[in-house]
Amino acid sequence: MKLASNKLLLAAAITALLAGCDSGGINIEPETNDNSVDNSVTNPGSGGDENNPCAVIESSGIQGSYNGTHCSYSTEFVSSANPLVEDLYLPALPNEGAHIFEGSLFVGENFDSDADLAAAGITEGGDGVALEIQAGATVAFEDNTAFMVINRGSQLFARGTESAPITFTSESDVLGAVGAEDVSQWGGMVINGFGVTNKCAYEGNLDAGTLALKGECHILAEGAAGDDQSNYGGANNEDSSGEMTYVRVKHTGAQVANGDELNGIAFDAVGSGTIVKNLQAYSTYDDGIEFFGGAVNVENYVGLYVRDDSIDIDEGYRGTITNALVIQSETDGNHCIESDGIGSYNAGEARNAEIISKGINSRPVIDGLTCIVSPQAAGTHDPGAGWRMREGIFPTITNSMIVASFIADETTDPESIDNYCLRVESDETVAALEAGDAILDANIFSCEEKFKGDMADLDTWAEANNNQFADNAVNPTSTVATQLQLLSGAPAIYTIDGLIVDDEATTVSPVERAYLGALSVSGVDWTQGWTYGLHQGSRAKPLWFE
Repeated sequence: MKLASNKLLLAAAITALLAGCDSGGINIEPETNDNSVDNSVTNPGSGGDENNPCAVIESSGIQGSYNGTHCSYSTEFVSSANPLVEDLYLPALPNEGAHIFEGSLFVGENFDSDADLAAAGITEGGDGVALEIQAGATVAFEDNTAFMVINRGSQLFARGTESAPITFTSESDVLGAVGAEDVSQWGGMVINGFGVTNKCAYEGNLDAGTLALKGECHILAEGAAGDDQSNYGGANNEDSSGEMTYVRVKHTGAQVANGDELNGIAFDAVGSGTIVKNLQAYSTYDDGIEFFGGAVNVENYVGLYVRDDSIDIDEGYRGTITNALVIQSETDGNHCIESDGIGSYNAGEARNAEIISKGINSRPVIDGLTCIVSPQAAGTHDPGAGWRMREGIFPTITNSMIVASFIADETTDPESIDNYCLRVESDETVAALEAGDAILDANIFSCEEKFKGDMADLDTWAEANNNQFADNAVNPTSTVATQLQLLSGAPAIYTIDGLIVDDEATTVSPVERAYLGALSVSGVDWTQGWTYGLHQGSRAKPLWFE
């Protein structure tokens, strides 16, 4: 692909939106999926009452109450103080009905000692309670004091489909009482696993297969206080917390009693045995998805209107993120990626080298990421920005791009906006990039501020390693721009198929794939049919740059 200093041509990747018709864009056939799976656990019914489809606790006979549309569940059914201790099935309800919980939904009991885990028969994962949710179901929470936790050993099986996604949201959303970008309507999701977190002590080496705990590992999860306490951590990066496919998590991020701001989904030491594919975080106050250690892999992620970091990494996360589309709000949003290698990091400590030598610093592999960053300088948390890598992280990021397109307000002084594409900090991360232990390859950056941090001449290093910085950032909302043209279609997704940045003979060659970014105009659009907020017919408003 040719690269040019004064022109970006950004191609639309999906069906046209304007005037409620399918003309004017590139039509892409929806992906077909084999959904012939056994979608049940040991409690697949509703207690045998054909007039009440709500879930029932089999051992006690307690059942949700049905008002003809929605099922409601009191704290007597489940709460943080009254967690599920047996398998439960939530069916899809007719007429857009939702399962509405008065309190928090805790799946399985929490234990904070090895002795208690062993006494309960929970040691590695998959040996506790299972919550099964049928494709097309909606699970909602009454207010922002409630959140959802999958405790260690327990599992969530939320197997949606392209045409029948599963939604976790608020009662206010179900009742139509929220705006497109309203947040903090309920807490969010916390999934706790037995994976590795470098906040615990280990001996041996992860990559050599000799890693073992030194002592116990029970890290407090966010939202942990009193009955809300939950713990994560262990030494099993292959742990399974279940499956999430075609899942949308909306309007999250409430601040809970102990001051934590919950995310869309926190993956706490969640193992690679967990299946996560086609996942969306929509309108969240804090981060979209956050990884505290573990090695769960995510394929096809959408972060839309996330006010803080769309992807946050810490404590030794070793998973992969393949195909991720991040679109911040026009008026809010912080980092596309904020990533740390070592939990409780302090510069210069001998502990840093020890953690890295054991292979338990964060080493994420991210391939095919598109970031469209907010054109604002003072959002809820901080200005819109690209990728921040620090505290001993060793990332591998390929075939990706950032478009942080200022200035929305032409009167704003560009020097006053902390709008960087790439920020590298910490001696360990700088050394890893220079030594090839961390990799940035086949990425394109278009921002008002190209880079910052501790690595001198980062742009020179990046361009020598098959990356490219555009000379100028542009405003994607302009109908006519000398540096940018958007073809018809919505959303306008930036890919190598139509992105041209001319600069002599410099080229960026994709690594082991045909295109850069989350989507290709010549391939199947995996966002169609199940996401919310992107496409006409399933959103509250158009995207700001359309």
